Amino acid sequence: MVKISIAYHGDLRCEAIHGPSNNKLLTDAPVDNHGKGESFSPTDLVATALGTCMATVMGIYAQQHEIDLRGMKVTVGKEMTQVPVRRIARLTCEITMPLPDTHPRREVLERVALTCPVHQSLHPDVEKPVTFIWAGA
Repeated sequence: MVKISIAYHGDLRCEAIHGPSNNKLLTDAPVDNHGKGESFSPTDLVATALGTCMATVMGIYAQQHEIDLRGMKVTVGKEMTQVPVRRIARLTCEITMPLPDTHPRREVLERVALTCPVHQSLHPDVEKPVTFIWAGA
């Protein structure tokens, strides 16, 4: 089990410490929710987790099959709702692949991304459309 320690520093800001590595990250509430928006918000980290998880599991598959994914880019757009409570409504992902759309492992790589642990852990009410752009030559 990985432990993450979180300290509230006031002014809607937290510091999280990743136990195994001791790396730190800061959060701040977004401007539209009483914060200053000077760092990732907690819901921004959910969006970040989704994008990095998809990239990571695709990277694991690619590494195992000697496919070079360097240059892959993931963009995640986060939309909030207030109905019925404040929550993430939609996480729109765009994954730009440095491979041609004719790559023989295209379907498998797309399936791997969609089965990442974060994607599978998000509540079904959160919309999670994913677009793949195969931009390689």
